[in-house]
Amino acid sequence: MEVHVYPENKTGLSAVYNSAIAQYSKEPCIFVFAHDDLYILDFYWISCILNGLNHFGIVGCVGNKSRRSLQASWIFINDQFELDESHNFSGIIGHGTQLPVKALDVFGPPFQEVKLLDGVFLAVFSETLVKNHLRFDEQFNFHFYDMDFCRQAEIRGVSMATILLSLVHQSSGNPSSDSWRQAYKKYIDKWRQ
Repeated sequence: MEVHVYPENKTGLSAVYNSAIAQYSKEPCIFVFAHDDLYILDFYWISCILNGLNHFGIVGCVGNKSRRSLQASWIFINDQFELDESHNFSGIIGHGTQLPVKALDVFGPPFQEVKLLDGVFLAVFSETLVKNHLRFDEQFNFHFYDMDFCRQAEIRGVSMATILLSLVHQSSGNPSSDSWRQAYKKYIDKWRQ
């Protein structure tokens, strides 16, 4: 196991992730792309990932079974931050900065195939990325890199699903910032919907 941490990283996540892919994709491995404010609380997290990747191409902790035009994230159906219907959600994640966690978001049963995964945690075999010519689009720095990655996976026929994994995310994101709005426009322009 090799861990690469980029504290206070200013480089876009897509560029950082692609750099790791370029460095290690020639040897069989599992890439785990995770935010730096994430607690992994599961003693069997590697087994959970392997189990998921034995059934699906890419796994994460929370996601959406549907995808709509103008969707603004895996959870919001538009840039007015309206939540999608709850039956479309899959996965569980905790939120907070202290343990034990006080907020547990149970979105829906995990281990379901989805069309969109939250980029807070993504895992994939290196062979899946190489075989499908799948990379992160570097025009997306800190927002929409995950949405775009999932769209690319979908058109290449790579399945995605949530897995049952005990994670706590310290933040819930900032979907109303100027950088988020600019990235949303790029995403909509790229995919034309």
